[in-house]
Amino acid sequence: MNSVEARLRRLISSDKDREKDAHEYSTRLRSLAEELGDDSHFASRERVFKALGDSTRLRIIKMLSLKEMCVCEVMVALGLSQPNASHHLGILERVGIVKKIRRGKWAFYKLLKPKIVALIDGEFP
Repeated sequence: MNSVEARLRRLISSDKDREKDAHEYSTRLRSLAEELGDDSHFASRERVFKALGDSTRLRIIKMLSLKEMCVCEVMVALGLSQPNASHHLGILERVGIVKKIRRGKWAFYKLLKPKIVALIDGEFP
C-alpha cells in the first residue's frame, strides 16, 4: 500500500460519512477529476489568469471598461511607451479580453468581457 492509499484509508476510518471502501472511493475521486475536463480545458483559463496577473493590464481593463481607447491614450494615461502599451494590449487581445478595432490609421481597443471588471474589483459571484 502506498502513502496515498494509506492516507485515504485513514481519512475513511476517521469520518463516518465517507465511503467505506478505499479503492471504490479513489476510483470515484478520479472520475470526479476527469469530469472537470482535461488539461487543455484549463490551459485557456490559465492564460487568462496569467494575463490578469499584471497590475498594468488590470488598470488597462478598468480604463477600457469606461471607454474605448487607442494605444496613444493608454500610453498617456499610464505613462507607458508605445511598445509597452501595445505589448500589454496584445496580451489582453490574445486571451479574448479586449478587441482591436481599426478606424483608418488608428487602432482602438474595446473591452469584450465587461464582467471581468467585477472580478478585478473583488466582487465574486
